[in-house]
Amino acid sequence: MEDGNMLLQPGRSVGFMTLGCSLHEVLTTVKAEVKAYPRFQLYHDDLHPISTPIHISLPDNGLRLQFDGPDQRLRLIEVLDFAKARLVYKDIEVFKPGDSGMLGGPSGPRFRHVYDKLLGPTYGGEYVPPKSEDPSARGTYNLSYPGIAFNFPVQHSAYSSKKDFISLLSSSATGPATSMAVFSGESWQKARGSLFTAIPPNPRSLVLVGGKGREGGPDEIESVRVHGEGRIELMRRSSPPFWIILSETTPQDLIMELGAPDSIYRKNDHRLSIHKDRRTSDASDLSPGGLIPDDLDSDHGSAVRSDNEDDWEDDDEAALEAQEREVAAAEHFYNYYHHGFDILISQPTQISPPSPTAERRESDLYHEEGELTAQPLNHLTATKIILHGNVPGSYQFNRHRRSRWTLEHVPSTMYREALNSEMPFSDVSGRLKEVFKPYYDSEEQERLQQRGMALNRGWGDSPGSSCELLGGWEDSSGKKSRFANAGGSVVVEGASDVGNVELFGFPGMVFEVLKNGAVSALTVY
Repeated sequence: MEDGNMLLQPGRSVGFMTLGCSLHEVLTTVKAEVKAYPRFQLYHDDLHPISTPIHISLPDNGLRLQFDGPDQRLRLIEVLDFAKARLVYKDIEVFKPGDSGMLGGPSGPRFRHVYDKLLGPTYGGEYVPPKSEDPSARGTYNLSYPGIAFNFPVQHSAYSSKKDFISLLSSSATGPATSMAVFSGESWQKARGSLFTAIPPNPRSLVLVGGKGREGGPDEIESVRVHGEGRIELMRRSSPPFWIILSETTPQDLIMELGAPDSIYRKNDHRLSIHKDRRTSDASDLSPGGLIPDDLDSDHGSAVRSDNEDDWEDDDEAALEAQEREVAAAEHFYNYYHHGFDILISQPTQISPPSPTAERRESDLYHEEGELTAQPLNHLTATKIILHGNVPGSYQFNRHRRSRWTLEHVPSTMYREALNSEMPFSDVSGRLKEVFKPYYDSEEQERLQQRGMALNRGWGDSPGSSCELLGGWEDSSGKKSRFANAGGSVVVEGASDVGNVELFGFPGMVFEVLKNGAVSALTVY
């Protein structure tokens, strides 16, 4: 933004806001540029935060942004106040205050300015008559160009389908434009039906827009496919998939393929250690429905028995405790906020068990169930990945970009399609209970190991945080949340019961679930 003006690119962007960018990218930039964007308001459906669009209003800039719910990509940029937006297209101002000629009325560009100086000829648009039968009522004429459209108020009594639209819009019966939309598509009439579902042409990350990213830099992660037994496939926008094999993939592998992490976090919270045996390895977590992985208790770490442990005396408690401290001190998280996940780096652990319904790989490509990896036990590897849903209303909202995932390893006899991050947890857990039923010795064991554990992330540095708590919110009091950004601070209206979630465990997976049933995070180990 130069001199307060924002560059307009039809079908692409307004200022830095580019169609296809992630909600996380846009919100992070808006919050950082307090002088340029003094206030913002965010609206979402609290009961259906993933399936419905998310809106950001910038009242001091005359803009409203709309994102789709499942992918959280910017789909529509609306200009609601031309005087505040201050747009420039090819060195020409879209609107100068005072040009509309309507003192005290709506201020926007007139049709002649749009036609003669900005965009030129176009096809006829669409007229929407007023709901009122009052003769003085005004309808709306939508004039569309590729990637951009204007709404003009038209006196209904002057409209005729036989009249030339140029004559109509240039007459005194038509007022200046009241709003404008920037979208991806040939025309508004053709694009609006698939506005929130079509595949965006642009990447989520601003640094990758228009090829501005670093040459040879990391490609964007489109989605994550979980294949079980520690195998995770990262689908990329323009590169082959990158496979993370837990307890084998090294930090160097991650940096080469994903770039340097946005931050590295060392955590020393062990308030959940009461729920696990500190003398056991991660094998205890791989029991059916094992609930507490090391990302929730990283002070314990991934303590495994080393090859030379048999040389120790059986009762050498001090040596074992020293080993545990050494392991815990070495482990840390790679935080990839722009990719949407965190990865725990620690010593190798045992491999999670396969799904009973998963097809066996050729010659058992990696490991038998419960077998340790071939990596040396003093060699640091990726042992867990936390996929963040960035669900509006969750305590961690906007800390990460939304990460979309599918569970490829748990098909059932009735359903072949993969479980995914957009499904309510009730649907996900129902399928998982069906698939993993053979793992349990009795119905009572199944019930006990699949019950949820309550967790509150709003009281200080709550266990389970894989990165520092830099701010977040959950508004459980209504269907919409409203936020104001002033001086870099976030004000929450009506927030109560902040951060309450439940944890549900299945072999190799832990789900963090909000009260509305949305999965806010999935840990794969």
